[in-house]
Amino acid sequence: MAVAKMKRPHDVKDMKLAQKGHGRIEWAARSMPVLASIAERFRKQKPLKGMRVSACLHVTSETAFLMTTLQAGGADITLCASNPLSTQDDVAAALIDEGISVFAIKGEDRKTYFSHIEAALDHRPQMTMDDGCDLVSQLHSGRRDLLKNVIGGTEETTTGVIRLRAMERSGALAFPVISVNDALTKHMFDNRYGTGQSTIDGMVRATNRLLAGSVFVVLGYGWCGRGLAMRAKGMGADVVVTEIDPLKALEATMDGFRVMTGLEAAKIGDFFCTVTGNTSVLAQAHFQRMKDGAIVANSGHFNVEIDIAWLEKNGKKRTVREFVDEYTLKNGHRVAVLGEGRLINLAAAEGHPSSVMDMSFANQALSAEHMAKHGKKLDKKVYAVPPEIDREIARLKLKTMSVKIDKLTPEQEKYLASWEEGT
Repeated sequence: MAVAKMKRPHDVKDMKLAQKGHGRIEWAARSMPVLASIAERFRKQKPLKGMRVSACLHVTSETAFLMTTLQAGGADITLCASNPLSTQDDVAAALIDEGISVFAIKGEDRKTYFSHIEAALDHRPQMTMDDGCDLVSQLHSGRRDLLKNVIGGTEETTTGVIRLRAMERSGALAFPVISVNDALTKHMFDNRYGTGQSTIDGMVRATNRLLAGSVFVVLGYGWCGRGLAMRAKGMGADVVVTEIDPLKALEATMDGFRVMTGLEAAKIGDFFCTVTGNTSVLAQAHFQRMKDGAIVANSGHFNVEIDIAWLEKNGKKRTVREFVDEYTLKNGHRVAVLGEGRLINLAAAEGHPSSVMDMSFANQALSAEHMAKHGKKLDKKVYAVPPEIDREIARLKLKTMSVKIDKLTPEQEKYLASWEEGT
């Protein structure tokens, strides 16, 4: 990668880590051919020329390739972390070399985390790129003087989209945002295959425990829950699913998983992982029923799914190994919480594999291009990714995988468009 001579404003752990970060980014880019093809076009056409972009994303090697793609398109970028534990410090340092301002340090405290968001907003963005809506939320609540500059934004996650739609319903949303998470080439693959594999990866790295033969409880059967349940089952676990939605509960049952209430599951689980995005999915009533040695993790965006405050107040805490905090309750049972209850796939592992993030970040790049072209004409709403972008990304991904598909013949097109023919 070309190394920029001028260093941008930044706050990272150690610039000496940059060389290692460059290698990691290069390795990720090899598995991201769709985004690479977009970067090549962006380099020629400059669709984001002069656009100030403030991004709040997990600072990983895959994110770095997205940032350099946007930069190739002419964007002026400042990046901060969307979670205190998700930053890869070597990648953050490498991006400074590329001329991108980065404010992110793995393990940063809450005060530093929000100061980094403020630093990203100091960039006076014309476009936002968010993962969880923290950047947009702070922009609307504490930096409203900057709203006049913003033509639009994008949002990566289910959690962030939920918050944005709440803002839209209340009339608070001040600019249009594209929900990248709604793209089929995002949530059907990233949420299912990416989250499924990377969550298991994080839990195993943190604990070095065997999943085969264990009872693995998945709390929530959305796309992330589906992927996690599938991967845990593939590792030999006895998978139990909890749900509040009867349709999803029925689907989980017919997919071959046991479905029961959270309180029932609490009595039998060896591993618990929340993927729901709701508050206190695992709370006092669950902890008091868990057997000794139960392991608890979270794959949702925020750490609100696990009532850690109750554990802190009612359990004796000790850190038994990196990313494993053990709480001994008054009944003598021990509950291990992984990664401080934060998203375990990035706290203890490296997040989603590059090949699946290829599609997710291709959606980000093309949505940013779409917003740059059309943002000023759009209403202050949450928009889905345009279907033509979704299909183009699927087409490009298939091409990189050397997969060919059929086309309708003229006769088939005529039949599908008519009503005269039939039985």
